[in-house]
Amino acid sequence: MEYAAFSGWVDPPGDVQPALAGDRTCAVAVIGGGINGMSTALRLAERGHDVVLLEAEFCGHGSSSRNAGQLAGAPGGDMQLLNLFFRKKMPAMSRFTDNAAHHVEDLIKRLDIDCDYEPVGNCFAAVSRGQMGRVRRVAKILRRSGTDVELGTSDELGIPRGFLGGMREVVGGIMNPGKFTLGLRRALLSSDAQVFERTKVIDVTRDGGQVVISTPRGEVRADKAVLATNAFAGEWDITPRHLAVPIYVAEVETEPIDPGRLAALGWTTRSGLVTQHNIMENYRLTPRNTIVFGVRRLERGTTYPLPPSKTPDPALVEELAEAFAMRFPTLADVSLERAWGGWIAITSTFLPLAGQLGDDIFYSIACNGHGLAQAPYVGSLMADLIVDGRRHEDFDVLWQKKPKFPRPMMLGPRGLRTIWAVDRFNDLVNGSRRHARRHSVPVA
Repeated sequence: MEYAAFSGWVDPPGDVQPALAGDRTCAVAVIGGGINGMSTALRLAERGHDVVLLEAEFCGHGSSSRNAGQLAGAPGGDMQLLNLFFRKKMPAMSRFTDNAAHHVEDLIKRLDIDCDYEPVGNCFAAVSRGQMGRVRRVAKILRRSGTDVELGTSDELGIPRGFLGGMREVVGGIMNPGKFTLGLRRALLSSDAQVFERTKVIDVTRDGGQVVISTPRGEVRADKAVLATNAFAGEWDITPRHLAVPIYVAEVETEPIDPGRLAALGWTTRSGLVTQHNIMENYRLTPRNTIVFGVRRLERGTTYPLPPSKTPDPALVEELAEAFAMRFPTLADVSLERAWGGWIAITSTFLPLAGQLGDDIFYSIACNGHGLAQAPYVGSLMADLIVDGRRHEDFDVLWQKKPKFPRPMMLGPRGLRTIWAVDRFNDLVNGSRRHARRHSVPVA
């Protein structure tokens, strides 16, 4: 099996742009070439602004191209906790996430990006009665907030019969995120934006009324700057403390599977799946008749700079394979073809966020596992804010009045291990109950 250092979705681009050499000035500098930063720079260029984008590797190198390719139409994170702490924000958050997913769909059409997009929605899938109860509670919260969802059994939702049922987000679907990211990159390179790849930012400071961005071979002086570095946001002193926690997640892809065997699963809608564990498992079909699946365990980055390329731990891949065999027992003999991973950003509230440092530096984090849908929209809203001087109403729910963030709870190595252990204990209990029902063995 291949352990990819980049992504399993696409190959790296063959036209990596030259690094910055010498000094530049511009109206706005964007740091970070993920789908957030690219969307910001593209929108600024479309609106006639002089913009420079700096990317340490190449645009789309990070989680933009490495995720599971599930375009979500609902907020991320633990919905019950979000409702507990941010109940008044939930309607606005649901509106934001719904609009974000539609924005990406419109972007695919407007830029003519061929990324195998299927608007089939995504399902919160339950593997136990306890998870089905959680799904019902989440559905109630989302419906009250204005999100369109459907509840049902696996047969009613057209998802594999190895799941009891779940809740489908009607908005969104599945795509090849690598193709989407490369399409966005092509549009950016065709615009008037100045793009410098292989350009690592060493520091961000202020001097003479401008933002000074230092790189190994030159500097950019800008009137304004946007920090769109997602998981790589902690390398400079100017970054707000505890802005986000970098988390490494892995994805695995099977070999192509016989179409008849896939049809026997009952996965008629092709909706992407996320389980209701504390740390989710995700599963989705591809046009190649493979299944991509992942996450299940999180690894926290503890020091900066983060390694830009990192292959998954073979022990985690083996654990993911065991989970796949548990969820799809009729496919337990299917071989795995490749594995890859990437760094995502988790905020302390599990909500996307944006804000401002003084009058000239802006920042945004739009991930928490839902960046594919939210990051391009956040980037466009950020650009409009810079141009127009006023926030869109969808940006208000993300906006931080002060750049102060609490220390994230339970995201240290010990906390993540505890959450993982709780999930595995529940899997063991639920597996014992299923075995008992099949064999009439009483379980305490």
